[in-house]
Amino acid sequence: MKRIRGLRWQILALVMLGTIVNYIDRNTLGILAPTLKEQLHFTTEQYSYIVSTFQLCYSLMQPIAGYITDLIGLKFGYFMFAFVWGTAAALHAFAGGWQSMAFFRGLLGISEAAAMPSGAKTSTLWFPAKERSIATGWFNTGSSVGAMVAPPLVIWLSVSYSWQIAFVVTGLMGVAMSLIWVSLYRNPENHPRLTKDEHAYILEGQPQVALPKPSMKRVVTKGKFWGIAAARFLTEPAWQTFSFWIPLYMVSVRGMDIKQFALFAWLPFLFADLGCILSGYLSPFFAKRFKMTLVNSRIAGIGIGALCMIGPALIGLSSSPITAIFLFSLGGFAHQMLSSLLYALVTDTFEKQDVATATGFGGMAGYLGGMIFSLIIGQLANTIGYEPLFACLSVFDIAAFIVVALVLGQRRGGEPAPQHLSANAAGAD
Repeated sequence: MKRIRGLRWQILALVMLGTIVNYIDRNTLGILAPTLKEQLHFTTEQYSYIVSTFQLCYSLMQPIAGYITDLIGLKFGYFMFAFVWGTAAALHAFAGGWQSMAFFRGLLGISEAAAMPSGAKTSTLWFPAKERSIATGWFNTGSSVGAMVAPPLVIWLSVSYSWQIAFVVTGLMGVAMSLIWVSLYRNPENHPRLTKDEHAYILEGQPQVALPKPSMKRVVTKGKFWGIAAARFLTEPAWQTFSFWIPLYMVSVRGMDIKQFALFAWLPFLFADLGCILSGYLSPFFAKRFKMTLVNSRIAGIGIGALCMIGPALIGLSSSPITAIFLFSLGGFAHQMLSSLLYALVTDTFEKQDVATATGFGGMAGYLGGMIFSLIIGQLANTIGYEPLFACLSVFDIAAFIVVALVLGQRRGGEPAPQHLSANAAGAD
């Protein structure tokens, strides 16, 4: 079998494709929210319950899904969860009210929980330490691409056929992704098309010894984990708000109809893509230009992302719906920049057998934060309005940067690199 140069980038493209499909399935509900509120006769508060059901199930399942993926392996773990999430997404078409929609949403949350831990684990297995921020930025771009593609695709399916067809088609994409993954994915040590030189490059600086089994206890007893978890708790409400509440806000408050919204809905997620990509290259730039450690270069990028989150705070000052979209776009850029770097910090902090588990626990904290904030929006949006709640997102992200800097920041000449990173890798990123 012919070997392929640069195979790691093709594997990264595969996991990015999975993330795109994952976020199309995830965002279909938010895009159809104005239609579903009318067709299924539920209130804004009941819609917040549907959103929160997904967030609760997703958050509680993330560490379990990450642990299962670490335990049974990336190939079959991702296949199993992707097959179930595609099926669950298609079943949304059979909802007859907010309760049944919430049930299918919970099933989707349980199964989609493996996506981000699997992506982080792929970056760890297939890339040397000095390239992981770039790999993480690119695979996390899939979340923004999926969210960007979803509005025109879902609205076209809904207008041309029905909202039920929109759920069925996007759900079947998840099932197809599971089959593509199990057919094409192999770990580096088992991939027949990986060249010896590239395999050696991937393993650069990693200990060539038998690794212990993944351990939840080892993850949660590590002090730095709690800094990452707190940051995810504070930052994730922004992305959940962009995913589930922008369509409802732009239609119900800013007066757009669903077709007008489709023309502009992709913009925040295009900017989010740019944030993902920039984050990967910003870290090596800071390390080289300012002689930062690998970890501190990540934290510097998180700080820039937190400052750029000023966009959502200014939405209440804008009278134009188009300006509001562009302010959301600045927020999407900022959030995905810092979110990608938080994922990269996990790969820097934990041994590779624990990366998916640690990502899952961090995701649990993040989605609990998102769930609480969604319930708050459901309770307060009709009384105080959406805009003051959007302003809170900026404050949360700045607080997250402060937490990460205090808990994970390395003093000059201080902490050693994690065991799975070589000294050269830690300094060269």
